[in-house]
Amino acid sequence: MNTGTARPALDRTFSVAPMMDWTTRDYRAFARTLTRRALLYTEMVTTGAILHGSPRERFLGYDAVEHPLALQLGGSDAGELAECAAIAEQWGYDEVNLNVGCPSDRVQNNLIGACLMAHPEKVAAAVSAMREAVSIPVTVKCRIGIDDQDEDTDLAYFIERVADAGCEVFIVHARKAWLEGLSPKENRDIPPLNYPRVHRLKASRPELHIGINGGIKTLSECQAQLEHVDSVMIGREAYQNPWLLAEVDQRLYGEPGPAANRHAAAEALRPYMARRLDEGAKLNHLTRHLLGLFQGCPGGRKFRRHLSENAHRPGAGLAVFDDALGLVPEPAPDRSLVG
Repeated sequence: MNTGTARPALDRTFSVAPMMDWTTRDYRAFARTLTRRALLYTEMVTTGAILHGSPRERFLGYDAVEHPLALQLGGSDAGELAECAAIAEQWGYDEVNLNVGCPSDRVQNNLIGACLMAHPEKVAAAVSAMREAVSIPVTVKCRIGIDDQDEDTDLAYFIERVADAGCEVFIVHARKAWLEGLSPKENRDIPPLNYPRVHRLKASRPELHIGINGGIKTLSECQAQLEHVDSVMIGREAYQNPWLLAEVDQRLYGEPGPAANRHAAAEALRPYMARRLDEGAKLNHLTRHLLGLFQGCPGGRKFRRHLSENAHRPGAGLAVFDDALGLVPEPAPDRSLVG
């Protein structure tokens, strides 16, 4: 294994799940106005995109503020995954994660994602090759099973084989994935959650870091889960209700967070937005990630409507964003969250 420069151990207590089309670099920069401590993940990036796509910045670019930051890879060829892991380390990512959980037909056809749970030896070979190529952590995100697999026996075998290859960190989506008969969206909701299965996995493999994902919507639920597992990952709720992230640092890490209130978070993103607009980004590609910021607040609907109706227009700039903010009354800051 490459010994490289030693990095501080990542604190994975709380992370935001990788989500296609959602956890873009612009969302992640926005998330950093709300939490300094959460571990952030990229969207899944396939090995083919990294090795053959151009420019590479399109797939791997990020802002320094996003650290700690993990790159999630999609692929199954051990050599290609190892090469991409090395590239991720060169680009400065703090972790590389292998996707063994995505159920979409498109990735199944390329032996990517949840279908790999039927091939633990292939995942083990990939993890071994990736670990040989880098000094940053190599982790796996998986399901509790696929199709007719036994959730206890087959999951235990999968974890055993991949752990024997050197993987020490598993983030487990506590639902099966049904590769035929359910759409990717249905696979996020219909298969029943089985948190006790993940808790039993942790109890049986205490030496491994076991994180849990799936259906968790509040920080109180996170705290309850952390009594059984090592870390919690939240996906859709962290995107659709981003203010949830503003309490992460205080409640889960015992540290003040960066945002006094929702307006302050939006204003803190403004210099980043200006840079991205100067680089040629479209305003609506930036503001779409903020539409849920004022959820439940007076003026929140007006904020969303103004951005939805105007941010996509040719030449739309920060004035559109400022006008939208002006539609939401600004509250007094809650200093208990800030530092």
